[in-house]
Amino acid sequence: MTHASTLPAYPAPASPTLRLVPALPALPDAPGDDVVLEDDGLRLDLAGRTATVDDHVLQLTFLEFGLLAHLLANPRRVFTRRQLMDAVWGYPDSGEGRTVDVHVARLRRKVGTRHKRRLSTVHRVGYKYLPAA
Repeated sequence: MTHASTLPAYPAPASPTLRLVPALPALPDAPGDDVVLEDDGLRLDLAGRTATVDDHVLQLTFLEFGLLAHLLANPRRVFTRRQLMDAVWGYPDSGEGRTVDVHVARLRRKVGTRHKRRLSTVHRVGYKYLPAA
């Protein structure tokens, strides 16, 4: 006969991790209203989730699109990496990762020479979008 005190201890089963879906800038309440962000040939259609530069379609990932939309919707506003992780990824950054930096670097390559400078690094703080004059 086995007593409870002699049974082997097993770890509790792992619980599944939930990941929140990133939020984009608020869409209008009225159906049929399109939300489009534009700056000097760069165009983001939030409802259609398409991005173009001079009518050339950009192949952006879900998170790249969200990051660009967040920055473009808030021109000249500086966001820390932690704020961007919370707003676009849906969870706060630990402060140790380079996730935001990697995504900004990819975006700069994809948007082309004219617009990559608009995705501005604020040294030791984060990023901002500088619209055309």
